[in-house]
Amino acid sequence: MTVERVVATEAALALLADIRADHGDVMFVQSGGCCDGSSPMCYKEGDFKVGPRDVHLGDVAGAPVWISESLFEIWRHSQMILDAGAGNGAGFSLDTGRGTCFHSKARLFTDEESAQLSA
Repeated sequence: MTVERVVATEAALALLADIRADHGDVMFVQSGGCCDGSSPMCYKEGDFKVGPRDVHLGDVAGAPVWISESLFEIWRHSQMILDAGAGNGAGFSLDTGRGTCFHSKARLFTDEESAQLSA
């Protein structure tokens, strides 16, 4: 069994499907908490320029999820759980104005999972 650094709930997958119907391929960037709090931001694929120090956590239903290197150092021992619930998206995120927005949660990896990630 492969340990995933990022997974999504059914609610997040449903919101992602709605956004894709309107915008096509998308990508996620986990915000570091400045202007838009710590929301996962959803952009049309290529609308956010990923830098050489950004870390690709994985993909959610084919959508890449990125995080800054400094934020990854904080999250490295946790699995990101992309979820969705009531609220409005932040900034230029494609979930803005839908009444439902993406949220990120974290779950600490077990010792066994951490060992697999280190291998």
